[in-house]
Amino acid sequence: MRELIAQVARFGAVGVAAFVVDYGLMVALTELAGMDPVVSATISFTASVVFNYVASMRYVFRHRQGMSRRREFAIFVALSVAGLGINDVLMWGGTTLAGIDYRIVKIGATAVVMVWNFVTRKVMLDGGSSAGNRAV
Repeated sequence: MRELIAQVARFGAVGVAAFVVDYGLMVALTELAGMDPVVSATISFTASVVFNYVASMRYVFRHRQGMSRRREFAIFVALSVAGLGINDVLMWGGTTLAGIDYRIVKIGATAVVMVWNFVTRKVMLDGGSSAGNRAV
């Protein structure tokens, strides 16, 4: 249980950093480049996925024995694409249907996707607690 709590804390720290990348880029693209909020959210989400993969597989999850890095990355991306779908549906619904400011909607969407990310990555990618599995 202690390891799970520590893992969730590391996931949270990586998530905060990824959120800064995601949210900051989304606001910059929307406000400075004049992009549609759903388009800018898609671009920023994608950029944060790359950062998140590197940080998550280094600091949060352990490499699963017998799984190639290529397969690991493919699964990570597939789970992230599903997360992007959740993100975009929530962004569209919140901004277009509900008329809520995109910056507020993004915070809620991030919380939902964060839970999706941890649970699915824990199940699909984490190699457990055996020593020597920490990705480098």
